[in-house]
Amino acid sequence: MVIDIQDVSKVYKIGDVEVHALRGVSLQVDAGEMVAVMGPSGSGKSTLMNIIGCLDQPTSGSYWLDGVEVGKLSDNGLAAIRNRKIGFVFQSYNLLRRTTAVSNVELPLLYAGERNRRQRALAALESVGLSSRAFHKSNEMSGGQQQRVAIARALINSPSIVVADEPTGNLDSKSGEEILGIFQALNRDQGITVVLVTHDPAVGARAGRIVRMLDGQTIQQKVNRPEEMSR
Repeated sequence: MVIDIQDVSKVYKIGDVEVHALRGVSLQVDAGEMVAVMGPSGSGKSTLMNIIGCLDQPTSGSYWLDGVEVGKLSDNGLAAIRNRKIGFVFQSYNLLRRTTAVSNVELPLLYAGERNRRQRALAALESVGLSSRAFHKSNEMSGGQQQRVAIARALINSPSIVVADEPTGNLDSKSGEEILGIFQALNRDQGITVVLVTHDPAVGARAGRIVRMLDGQTIQQKVNRPEEMSR
């Protein structure tokens, strides 16, 4: 089991008001799974993603990642996990718009002080079918191409887990299908654990398991049969 979340709650304070984003959530994900966390806006799915990705800490409960209790890690330990073990993909791509695709992909390697950055970034872009656009700036690319760059950047440090928040939310249906195909291939062919956060049933249908959330709680889990999953 790579992700083990036990009875996690998250409370934000806005002035004198407490907002309960998560209420006693438990979730387990095995290595090599592809899981979709689904729910309407305000259901807590993005808060859960931030906790899974070590971008935020729960108010209560425990989170074990690959056998390590995340709550006991130092800031440096959390940063190391985010840089080495987890790749992030966001709805808005989070690219430097006037910077080339290859330079965007190199950024995690630059922060880590790694060598051979250019060669590795070009290989990552090739793996998502975008080598021909490596030296184009991100603001010269379509939404689907920008999301491919974002996926390449997420993969540059060979993470064992990829967490994606509404990765097709800004894309047309064709580009969205292509992006989902990339995630499925990463999961199927490379054994990468993929957690997709989405409100879109078409995205959920591509995962092996759907976890549904409402009002900060998990309310249902469903395993998709192979014949139900479009490939």
